[in-house]
Amino acid sequence: MALNILLVFFALYFVVMFLALGVALYPLLKDQFPDQDPLVIVNSYLFYWIIADVLMRFFFQKLPVMSVKPLLTLPVKRSKVVNYVLGKSALSFFNFLPMFAIIPFGVMLLINDYPTVSVLVWMLTLLCITLIINFLNFILESFSSETELSFLPVIVLAGGLFALDYFNIISFTDLVSNGINSIYNNPLLIGIPILVLIGLYMMNFKMLRQKLFLDSSLKSHVKEVNSSNLEWTRKFGDSAPFMQLDLRLIWRNKRPRSSVFILVIGLLYGLFFYPNPIYADKPFMFGFVGIFVTGIFLINFGQFVPAWDSGYYKMLMSQNIQYKQYLKSKFNLMAFSVVVMFVLSIPYVYFGWNILLAHLAAAIYNIGVNTHVILWGGSFNRKKIDLNQRAAFNYQGTGAVQWLIGIPLMLVPLAIFGVVNWLVNFEIACLALALIGVVGIVLHQKLMKSIVGKYLASKYKMIDAFSQDS
Repeated sequence: MALNILLVFFALYFVVMFLALGVALYPLLKDQFPDQDPLVIVNSYLFYWIIADVLMRFFFQKLPVMSVKPLLTLPVKRSKVVNYVLGKSALSFFNFLPMFAIIPFGVMLLINDYPTVSVLVWMLTLLCITLIINFLNFILESFSSETELSFLPVIVLAGGLFALDYFNIISFTDLVSNGINSIYNNPLLIGIPILVLIGLYMMNFKMLRQKLFLDSSLKSHVKEVNSSNLEWTRKFGDSAPFMQLDLRLIWRNKRPRSSVFILVIGLLYGLFFYPNPIYADKPFMFGFVGIFVTGIFLINFGQFVPAWDSGYYKMLMSQNIQYKQYLKSKFNLMAFSVVVMFVLSIPYVYFGWNILLAHLAAAIYNIGVNTHVILWGGSFNRKKIDLNQRAAFNYQGTGAVQWLIGIPLMLVPLAIFGVVNWLVNFEIACLALALIGVVGIVLHQKLMKSIVGKYLASKYKMIDAFSQDS
């Protein structure tokens, strides 16, 4: 409920911002560029809006699928059900939000004596483009839903189009701008975006209708399972069996396996900062990047402990096992990942020895502090996870805990590092971060005892929550 209230406030914030943009855009452009037509300037940036809208929808907008299978046993045509689902998608917040900027801007154009018909056609064109992006997103989702790292092709495509335009190889900015200006000057051309919209609607209709069967989810998939004895985990003592279960869970299931590939993105995260001269005089950012790079697996995997095991948590808790061993395996796996990520990030020394020092301090802090913080936060997890869904931009199992845990995980070490760096110097800031991590390592047994007690106190609440279907 708290998360939904927060999302409502975000929605209201964006509505107000878009309204302010729509009202203020015309006078601002007229003041800054008195010799140019504000409408032409706006049209010249529509290509970037389209690219941004496609990416935003792909990552955050989902088709409003309802439980349609009960309807399939009733005398209701499948075509009506599909039309209902597609029609409901047109009422998405993503479709309404641009209108809060487009309509006020159109009104400002009318106030300043622009042709009424042309302005109305311009607004209708942008509405058509918004709906085109809406239905295009569902086609992209359909083609990418069965692939690992499905977001990469979309990012590569959008980035490729942007690069082609940026380096003036193909000016998509001019193509889109000229197209919208042509429709504005010749309202009869509005038929082109309308036809494109109808075509995409029919494609979505056909795709959904083909999947709308009672037995569509009953097809069996035969896969060959490759196993490993994972002998190296025996070095971790009595927690080794649980580590083996976690590693097999990660390798055999789609969502945790996809999260492993995100390690590559986390490892390359520093390339956005270290080569950039803007951050050359901001060494306090090195601590933040170090926490993220060395702790990417800790953050990505640890935030859903013990929800990864939610499908069989009741069975697991009925066994004659010690909770301490169960949590110790999670700790060992996360701590081991921090060491591996630090070793893999050593090549960043190319950008300076201070970066390697920051990564080492961040790794020690992650092992000593963040591993315990994220295990403690896991005792509040109450949301079940489907292991067969993709990891990227998948918010199933995400609750208020996952949002709030980011404060002690990322912001607290950033604040410590930044303040000490400002008051003293960079080396002392790294030392402070490392010393706090060492204290956490020394107090590991006491911290784990407290965390185990918290899990035991929440044991039956988690069993009840994970037993729910939703």
